Amino acid sequence: MFSKGLCESSGKVYFIGAGPGDPELLTRKAWKLLTTAGVVLHDALVPAEIVKLAPSNAQIINVGKRCGRKSVTQEEIHALLIEHARAGRVVVRLQGGDPLIFGRAGEEIAALQQAEVEFEIVPGVTAASAAAAAAQISLTNRKVASKLIFLSGHRGKQDGANSDEGGWNSLPASDVTLAIYMPGNNYEKIRSDLAAAGWLADTPCVIVSRAGTSEQLVIRLELSALKNAHEIPTPAILLVGAVTESQALEAVGAFPAGKGLRNEGIVL
Repeated sequence: MFSKGLCESSGKVYFIGAGPGDPELLTRKAWKLLTTAGVVLHDALVPAEIVKLAPSNAQIINVGKRCGRKSVTQEEIHALLIEHARAGRVVVRLQGGDPLIFGRAGEEIAALQQAEVEFEIVPGVTAASAAAAAAQISLTNRKVASKLIFLSGHRGKQDGANSDEGGWNSLPASDVTLAIYMPGNNYEKIRSDLAAAGWLADTPCVIVSRAGTSEQLVIRLELSALKNAHEIPTPAILLVGAVTESQALEAVGAFPAGKGLRNEGIVL
């Protein structure tokens, strides 16, 4: 963050992770800053009950990006952050989950650094942690998963991401848990990519939809059954690996992975 050379009237930008959706999962620091903000720029997936924690006189700006809808450009977001901070305001950049995981915080931080605008980052509960808590599993286990890899299922060229068809070929297929963010609805493509990387068809998986909200849905299945996983409400996250089977069974007596999709015993 910057402090040298700033005038006393300069404001500050706080990148705040809103977590998975439950206001009670906000950190105390995030809650305090949000309730004293002068301007809040929030993403589309941040629930209204969290946005409403801002003061009634705060300026609220929805800068969310949703697929297929016209939205504020990234450059416009940069300009808004800089403009309001330079006007001496406390600016909260409110993002779902943790702002440093699969968000655009890196681009926004770079813009603020270039403009010499002071900022601070307040981490939040990321979707993988919320999903694991919902499924009552541990993301790591010294017996079956000593590694945890975060991946984005959204690999479109429009975001400058690597959309190489074989981009996951280097993934380890054992002693690891995969947390696949933004799987979209093309679970068959993910299944195919993981199979090509050496993952077995009977690998257990968990899909958690809308983790940490009242609409939370936990679906247990095998990798081969991902082809049947469609029209699952978004946002969702896919957890893949041995921990999603063994520890789920030990912790909550969940149904073993099978050919169907299951949500607490209900075949979908």
